Amino acid sequence: MAGIKDVATEAGLSVATVSRVLNGHPSVSEDARRRVTDAVERLGYRPNAVARSLRTDQTRTLGLVISDVMNPYFTELARSVEEEARALGYSVIIGNADERPDLQDHHVTTLLDRRIDGLLVSPTDGGSPGMLGAARAGTPMVFVDRWIPGVDVPVVRSDGRAAVRDLVAHLHALGHRRLAIIAGPAATTTGRERVDAFREALAAHGLELPDAYIGQGDFQAGSGRRVTEGFLDLAQPPEVVFAADNLMALGALDAIRARGLRVPDDIGLAAFDDIPWFVHTDPPVTAVAQPTRDLGRAAVRALVDRIEGRPGASVTLPARLVVRRSCGESETGIELSPSPVRRSTP
Repeated sequence: MAGIKDVATEAGLSVATVSRVLNGHPSVSEDARRRVTDAVERLGYRPNAVARSLRTDQTRTLGLVISDVMNPYFTELARSVEEEARALGYSVIIGNADERPDLQDHHVTTLLDRRIDGLLVSPTDGGSPGMLGAARAGTPMVFVDRWIPGVDVPVVRSDGRAAVRDLVAHLHALGHRRLAIIAGPAATTTGRERVDAFREALAAHGLELPDAYIGQGDFQAGSGRRVTEGFLDLAQPPEVVFAADNLMALGALDAIRARGLRVPDDIGLAAFDDIPWFVHTDPPVTAVAQPTRDLGRAAVRALVDRIEGRPGASVTLPARLVVRRSCGESETGIELSPSPVRRSTP
């Protein structure tokens, strides 16, 4: 494998000049830059990233710790993060916390040991010790999708409250009054926020959310099945089940079909976090869609701002309701317009 001395010999220049060219030093001539570039191409030379990071104190690498790689929402988010990072000259190392705080800390520690320049995290809970320690130590960090109140870190997320209000108004207009929710973990901001938004939206129509119509899930399909089975066992089951994420919605659909019931004839189903699969289910699922790709891009830009010494702004993007046919609708594919983007600097 060719080294920097080989490049210098091939280009007919000193090792010092070649080093300045490779590190983007402004004092080199265009002729020297061209000769080094040509020599690098002919020899197939690749700079040693580890050695370069020791000189520049940068690895041009970002860490991304997501809550659950099996969740299609986070899979799409990770793809968007990787694409935007690559466009800005960074690579991404991904860790899957699998909704476990201990595993989240393992990934955070491992990524920091690898000298990443900054960290994107979707917290699994109210704050695992390793992650909180990294934030308080001044590690360039951005929370994406979820956040931890009281921690001074920019947050890039969507606001689903307006879309949940639209959903409840839509269900009310269809004649539904008994509405239940499969909630996410109370330890997560998104788990709490979606239940609060649902309760507030019901109250606006004079409807209550009885305890029997709140089922505690964990953002996994198994909990969606379990909670929905409990709803179906009630003396007066709900008319519509609203799952606070896509995997729990798929679990709910499994439970409904296992009872020999049909959506929406016997019970309606709606979900938070739209996914491509929902248009292929029978019937297609009405869902709240988050701007996942835009969230990923905005999170990377906010983190790079922090890495490069600029204040990283928090960004809130609106979610939107996508109406299909899982709640008894006669029309499908309707999208309600979201509200504008909100930005703030922590």
